[in-house]
Amino acid sequence: MNTDIAGALKLASDIVKALQDNPQLLQQNEFLVCPPYPYLAPVQTELSMAVTLGAQDCSSFDNGAYTGDISAEMLKDLNCEYVILGHSERRSYYGESSALIRKKAQKANHEGLKTIICVGETEDEREQGIEKDVVAKQLAESLPEKATAQNTVIAYEPVWAIGTGKVATTEDIAAMHAHIHGLIPDGVRILYGGSVKPANAAEIFAVENVNGALIGGASLKAEDFIGIAQAI
Repeated sequence: MNTDIAGALKLASDIVKALQDNPQLLQQNEFLVCPPYPYLAPVQTELSMAVTLGAQDCSSFDNGAYTGDISAEMLKDLNCEYVILGHSERRSYYGESSALIRKKAQKANHEGLKTIICVGETEDEREQGIEKDVVAKQLAESLPEKATAQNTVIAYEPVWAIGTGKVATTEDIAAMHAHIHGLIPDGVRILYGGSVKPANAAEIFAVENVNGALIGGASLKAEDFIGIAQAI
């Protein structure tokens, strides 16, 4: 929940310009931006074909009397291709369960949206040594039965490394991504999310089974967003 409309438009424009100046980045990367709901339509006007549009969440309901919700059908109508579901902030601040996330994912996939389903453990859960069990349970309960490499992406985000400046070690990332890889359908990509920035991106992307990043704070600066891609 960041920026104002002027800032959102400038950020999108700066990203597109940077890609026009560095076209080689499009040969090895896919770029996705997920603005807040009010800015989806305006930001789309600034994007080129090189940058895909997505949303940060969607409703578990179809269109109807659900005041305040945004349906997957509406997002598709706005030309969104992806939607993020189950972000740690949704799970923790709003108490969203994996069962609810699964229901949202089913709606999103039904409307033709690709889902980025987030999983990850808290610091307390890691200290207890149950992080793999926690993530396995989240995956089992969040993924729809019809999840495939074509409609689903997984984002592993250790909650304790989001916005804290802390970063999981490459050993931590490798272990969890290998664990997740063994629990999901073949070909499903796994993104890492947790204080990714240009300075650490190359090291993180070199880890096996890391197929991209779900970028937080660094995505609010076009130079950092592009810098992460350049680090690959």
